[in-house]
Amino acid sequence: MMSIRLKRAGRQYSLRLSPPAARFPTKRAVFGARTITIEQGVQVSTEFLIAGIVWYVVFLLSTTCHEAAHAWAAKLGGDLTAFHGGQVSLDPIPHIMREPFGMVIFPILTYITGGWMMGWASAPYDPYWSERYPKRAAWMSLAGPGANFSLAILAGILIHVGMWTGYFRYPESAGFMHVVEPASAGLAAGAATFLSLMFSLNLLLGTFNLIPVPPLDGYGVLGLLVSEDGARRIQNVGRSMGAFSIIGMLIAWQVFGSMFQPVFSFALRALYPGQGYGI
Repeated sequence: MMSIRLKRAGRQYSLRLSPPAARFPTKRAVFGARTITIEQGVQVSTEFLIAGIVWYVVFLLSTTCHEAAHAWAAKLGGDLTAFHGGQVSLDPIPHIMREPFGMVIFPILTYITGGWMMGWASAPYDPYWSERYPKRAAWMSLAGPGANFSLAILAGILIHVGMWTGYFRYPESAGFMHVVEPASAGLAAGAATFLSLMFSLNLLLGTFNLIPVPPLDGYGVLGLLVSEDGARRIQNVGRSMGAFSIIGMLIAWQVFGSMFQPVFSFALRALYPGQGYGI
């Protein structure tokens, strides 16, 4: 469990996150914040169930957009593998059909048993295409995290729209599912929770997936910084690691806590300039 401390107007707050997301070559495991405090087992309540529904909708949206972006970038680069599989789509059904356990069963099980949600999805690609066009494959790697950051930015814009129209207000303390405060109960409260989670979860996923170690997307993105031959060598090294890629995930696991803390703080300051949020 990671702890992120945020300060506003001389006060100090704490954000607790569960373990980070793990990104496999074509799969993405999603971890997030605990929605409620769980002691001696999960206490099923209306609040818990509603939070779970909101969490799953955001999880489904984020996962679908991430994998659809990978598939769309591959299609633009000449690889139609995912396109023919139906993954170049914001419709979650093709993605669910490809990974029903990772996108439906496992997320629900982890939320019920642990109070947090984890899952995965995948988009296929042709390894011979990526070998022939390593730069295009690197753009494909960047597309997934790019989609997550785009969703976080969209959530930030909608948060400000809500504040301008009087539905939202600045939060007294900021948390993973409490980035903005509703001005009243009801629809505004549900929208505030949805947009808070959409902002935080996609910021987390985009950041984690850009860590430049295999098998994360960030390792493939390194191909954009080198020559064509260099990008091809990077791909070959990543493939040669095989099962040893777990080392990359362990490294990412260790560094992500300290990495996400300033990222989340910076994102809050960018979202609310002049409001004093920070570490």
